[in-house]
Amino acid sequence: YFTGRLRRESQRLSALVRDIIELSRLQSADVIARGTLVSTDALVNEALDRNRLAAEAKSIVLQAQVHYSGELYADPELLGTALHNLVENAVRYSPEKTRVDLLVEREGDTLNISVTDQGAGIPEEEQARIFERFYRVDAARSRQTGGTGLGLSIVKHVMGQHGGQVSVQSVPGQGSTFTLSLPIADTAV
Repeated sequence: YFTGRLRRESQRLSALVRDIIELSRLQSADVIARGTLVSTDALVNEALDRNRLAAEAKSIVLQAQVHYSGELYADPELLGTALHNLVENAVRYSPEKTRVDLLVEREGDTLNISVTDQGAGIPEEEQARIFERFYRVDAARSRQTGGTGLGLSIVKHVMGQHGGQVSVQSVPGQGSTFTLSLPIADTAV
């Protein structure tokens, strides 16, 4: 018992250190200098692949609907981290035998990538604070699932670095949808 708990806590601490390093790196990142054209298909496939084992362990189906296949001017590592964090959270906070949907669609000059889960949802009064560092809707549940309280803060910083934004729509008992909105690369320039 003690050894198992020690291992879980050391894994949680390791994840926390990794997230703090990522957040501090984001604050000094220069997306313009490190940017390149990034394929939306590659971004989606990588996020799904990185979360497939965790989803399978809970019998969660990962589904993607890509209605826009194009390119973004972005830092591929940072943007990949942001999308990975959203899919990881969706899997982490979803009950077994549910589904996580990823939807990619264009709206004018904006690309929207949405991640929808069938989890417990987030009360409206909590939604404004979930992007704050270390904020947790349910601290006891986050400790149980291994979250560091930094994942959504990292997503918000990545979106800011890319001239985009992250938003959430959630209904308690019905799940949540997190959407990354980013400018689409103008290949004519």
